[in-house]
Amino acid sequence: MKKLSVVARASLLGTCVLLATACQHSTAPSAAEAQNVTTVNGKPVPQSRVDALLQQATRQGQQPRTPELETQVRDEVVLREMFVQEAVRRGLSSRKEYLEQIELARQGILIRELFVDYQKSNPVTDEDIKAEYDKFVAQAGGSEFRARHILVDKEDEAKDLIAKIKAGAKFEDLAKKHSKDPGSGKEGGDLDWANPNSYVPEFSQALVKLKKGEMTQEPVKSQFGFHIIKLDDTREAKPPSLDEVRPQIQQSLNQKRLTDFRDEIKTKSKTTYKFQPAG
Repeated sequence: MKKLSVVARASLLGTCVLLATACQHSTAPSAAEAQNVTTVNGKPVPQSRVDALLQQATRQGQQPRTPELETQVRDEVVLREMFVQEAVRRGLSSRKEYLEQIELARQGILIRELFVDYQKSNPVTDEDIKAEYDKFVAQAGGSEFRARHILVDKEDEAKDLIAKIKAGAKFEDLAKKHSKDPGSGKEGGDLDWANPNSYVPEFSQALVKLKKGEMTQEPVKSQFGFHIIKLDDTREAKPPSLDEVRPQIQQSLNQKRLTDFRDEIKTKSKTTYKFQPAG
């Protein structure tokens, strides 16, 4: 395993700076700190500090707990004790800049713990995931459409392209040349298979009226410009299985709950401060 540099290890474990600082000011080890790694200039370095930093590193998913990682963290804890003692000796611990950083670190750690604790107390269950999946399947049910489109800025341009297609020009070639949709334009306007509800209403309403192989005879206006739409094919929708989308659903539900929890705290807190509108 590649050995972490002192700077890298400090960055990895830096969020526990308050723990290390608090230990510096401890006058006597508690029962939990009875086992010490070593002493530095006569001051004990408790094993509990190593355990705490190891827990922090592995919880963040940096790497699994291994003998190599334990050795690196133990080295880091002893080095930090040396550096902190020197910083205190130089009077840095009483400086305003240091105290401000300590307060910011304290806030960051508490906020992280708040949301971690909330997630533990409000886990996403299998029932939650199944219910969300059922809603997804209901929305994705019915038919899927494989369509093409050409998107342009002006209605006259769209009408001119429709006339050219009726005269024998290939839809795909004109899409590659004229469509301002960068994603589908280079693919001849191909939008792949999709539920019509995934498009803006004007597009969707025009699409579902087409039969296989048909093209809209007039430009379809939307917020993006003017579309010429062609329906290549239709099929019955086949949503992915629950197991295929379980991780995404769980992540989405977790994020929504955290967002709702954050907004609840924000709403019930009393302040005259005015936040900027989202977005």
